[in-house]
Amino acid sequence: MSIEIHDVTQENESAILKLSVAKEQKGFIETPQECLQEAKEDLHYHPVGLFADSKLVGFAMYGYFSNEDGDQVWLDRFLIDAKFQGQGLGKIMLQALIEKLKNEFNCQKIYLSVYEDNPGAIYLYKKFGFEFNGELDVHNEKVMVKAV
Repeated sequence: MSIEIHDVTQENESAILKLSVAKEQKGFIETPQECLQEAKEDLHYHPVGLFADSKLVGFAMYGYFSNEDGDQVWLDRFLIDAKFQGQGLGKIMLQALIEKLKNEFNCQKIYLSVYEDNPGAIYLYKKFGFEFNGELDVHNEKVMVKAV
């Protein structure tokens, strides 16, 4: 299977806007439309489409932030479209995103946040070495960090 991560462009934006998670996951993540709007307002964010064998299967948004705690790379949004869930693509795409962030930013850590009542996401992130650091983000999501 070939895995590709592409910037959101005029050519793929309408397909990305159609992506959605399963009904029971909707409260855990913003829609691609909300994410793209946020990325237009805050240029730290970098939205991307996730492709498997040239087929759009998911969406992610990441960013590089400098603050009083130093420089941080965040995997801020990550979703696999509902019709592609259960095929192992979450694991495959998360690994590809981790590699992309390591290479693009030469970072030592990757941060993300997750609602504590989202056990599926927490299980996936822990499987990849993300650990809770005791902090909460601005939306009261628990912060997880992975040393790379």
